[in-house]
Amino acid sequence: MPTLTDAELVARCRTGEAAAWNELVQRFSRYVYAICVQAFRLGPADAEDVFQDVFARAYENLHGLRSDDAVRPWIGQLTRRLCIDRLRTARRETPVDDAGEFEASAVEETLAQLDEAMAVRGALEAIGEPCREILDRFFARDESYRTIGEALGIPYGTIASRISRCLSKARAELEGRS
Repeated sequence: MPTLTDAELVARCRTGEAAAWNELVQRFSRYVYAICVQAFRLGPADAEDVFQDVFARAYENLHGLRSDDAVRPWIGQLTRRLCIDRLRTARRETPVDDAGEFEASAVEETLAQLDEAMAVRGALEAIGEPCREILDRFFARDESYRTIGEALGIPYGTIASRISRCLSKARAELEGRS
């Protein structure tokens, strides 16, 4: 399936297209799991339960989404609500001495970081493979210009200018999304 916008993907999901639903789950699975584990610090079993609930409810209620473009914040909010429900349930089952408190400001900060990471990921998807590969190798893998040049068959002297151009494209993409 070619890279679709979130709105196009939701529209295809509404028609019952199985491949579109699989793509939607794949596109947002890391986001949902990161909210569960990083923001709310759920254990693996609870995170998996919330993950399953999020996509089950998304499947059941996708028709009620007001704007197809709003699927990411909708899934994020659904995940947050289900995580809080999971924590409340766990708190009722846990003796008071052992109940862990989560700081709302820390959760909000983590959620903001996750949203930002998803926006960057979306921008990298939009700018295409040559730029995505160069930026990934330089920033995520911490590879040198020489290593990148050898891996991609590009003179290592031009890597800096390519990184600069690719960053400009990514910045433009991110500014277009805001």
